[in-house]
Amino acid sequence: MGKPDTRRLDKAIRLTERKLEAVRNEEMWPLTSSERRQVMGALVGGSYRVLRSKNPGHAERKLESMWQSVQTRLIAELTALQTERQRIVNEAATAKAAKKSSGWW
Repeated sequence: MGKPDTRRLDKAIRLTERKLEAVRNEEMWPLTSSERRQVMGALVGGSYRVLRSKNPGHAERKLESMWQSVQTRLIAELTALQTERQRIVNEAATAKAAKKSSGWW
């Protein structure tokens, strides 16, 4: 019995880590369409308030909470992928140990 096939999960984990790093740098590409709309709405609202010489505090807080929620979503996704990978590795190890113990020697 060979090593467990975790290539697909490893690739998804790497992609999610890249997305998380991009969100920490406040890049837009890893966001879903609804998250992009929310970010753009907060940016537009804050810009409008600055243009009218008013305090953009609410829009800034909304934008910050949006980035935090995206990070939380990606961290949860990353944790789920890592847990699934570990489960596959553990199953393969259990199967290998069972096969070894059932042998004649």
